[in-house]
Amino acid sequence: MSMKRIFLSVCATALCVSGSFVAPADANSFRYAPPPPVMLQADQIQPWVMQLRPGANRPQPSDARPRVDISRLAPDPRQGRTEAASAKIQRQRVRSIDPRYLPTVVDYAGPHRAGTIIVNTNERYLYLVGQDGTARRYGVGVGRPGFEWAGTHKVTRKAEWPGWRPPAEMRQRQPGLPEYMEGGPRNPLGARALYLGSTLYRIHGSNEPWSIGQAVSSGCIRMRNEDVMDLYQRVGVGTKVIVI
Repeated sequence: MSMKRIFLSVCATALCVSGSFVAPADANSFRYAPPPPVMLQADQIQPWVMQLRPGANRPQPSDARPRVDISRLAPDPRQGRTEAASAKIQRQRVRSIDPRYLPTVVDYAGPHRAGTIIVNTNERYLYLVGQDGTARRYGVGVGRPGFEWAGTHKVTRKAEWPGWRPPAEMRQRQPGLPEYMEGGPRNPLGARALYLGSTLYRIHGSNEPWSIGQAVSSGCIRMRNEDVMDLYQRVGVGTKVIVI
C-alpha cells in the first residue's frame, strides 16, 4: 500500500511539473516577467551625461533657425526717411554759429560817442559804443557780393516780431516770395528790427543763426534773435548807425 502511495505521489508531481511548461500563455503569465531594456539614442542622452562628467566639454547650443541673407531683402522705405531726418539734424548741428561771433565786451578808443552803433562789414561785427572806453560787440551777417553798402543813418523805427514785405526787386529775383509775411519765428526778420532812415535796410534778427558771420543777405544786417533783442533794449529811435 505504501509503495502504491509513493508511486501515485511521483506521478502527480510529474504531471504538475509537465503542466507548467505546456500551459497556455495568458496575460497573467507576463505580469512578473522582467521588462524589456529601455533604448535611448546617443544624441538624446549625451548632453545630459556630459553635464554629469566634471571637466567635460559642455555642448554648444546651435541656432537651428534658417539663415536669411538680408542683402537680398527689399529696403524698408521707412529707413530712408529716418536717415534723411538724422542727416537734417546733423546738418543743423554743424551749421551752428561760430563762437567768435558770440557777444562780448571789447576795448574801444575811437572817436564816436557812447550809444553809437558801428557796423564793420569786413569784420562781420556790430559795435555798440559804451561810456567807459568799451563797446559791446555782436556778430552779424552782411550783404552778399553785389549788395554791399556803407553810410551813416539813424534808427527811425523799432519793431518787435515785425512783418515782412519783400521789395518788388527782391520778388523779381525770387518769384516764390510772398507779398507779405506776418511776424513770427518763421519770419526772416526774426524777433526785432531797427529800421534805418528811408532805406530798405534794417538791423534785424534771423531764423538762420548759422548765417551770422556770412555775407548772404540782400543788404540788411542780420543778428541772432538773442542778440538783436539785447541791442533793441539798449538803443532807441534816433540812434546813430555807421556802416563801414
